[in-house]
Amino acid sequence: MSAAEQISPTDERGPIPSALKRFIWDIQSMVELADSEREILLIGRDLMARLICEADALPAAFSATPPGAARQFQLYSDAMERFCVVSTILAGGAALSIAQPAAWEIMGVLTGAIDRGGRLLRAGSAETLGSKGGDASRLSNALDDQLSIAIHVYGGAIGGLSRRQLAPDGTSSPPLGYANGENAPPYDIFSIQTNIRD
Repeated sequence: MSAAEQISPTDERGPIPSALKRFIWDIQSMVELADSEREILLIGRDLMARLICEADALPAAFSATPPGAARQFQLYSDAMERFCVVSTILAGGAALSIAQPAAWEIMGVLTGAIDRGGRLLRAGSAETLGSKGGDASRLSNALDDQLSIAIHVYGGAIGGLSRRQLAPDGTSSPPLGYANGENAPPYDIFSIQTNIRD
């Protein structure tokens, strides 16, 4: 086992799942080689559709939230800040409204069902959004009795940008951060440079 593959005794993430590792590797390659945002979104949607079919795509450390709450975890951030991979976890009936800067997005529903601005996306659904300025995005769990989980790829390091969670009355709360704990940091380039097997 290489140094990059060793897991700290306090690391709650465990090793990166092979499906997630392959996905991040493919997204990174695509972002490097694509000629346009349109190409990124077309290819990225297919990559996301393949990822969300995998039962073990997301480690447990990045897939939990307290009852009634919503959280986002950073799974990976490109060192050159070209993209990041994030999970959104919505408890039964929970919602998350985010105002964030312009960035393209690829989203897939891993489990449950999510209402995104009036569009119902069920497990296995993937969609893309082009970059446009300043729109609020509301994600609601369409189920009252179970978690709904989505995985996103954003076209930039959105955690370093001024994102805000919006209250139901439209008022803005303090800047939205990631829920990663000290023992569950995002994966890095060394995590995905280990052997990838098909």
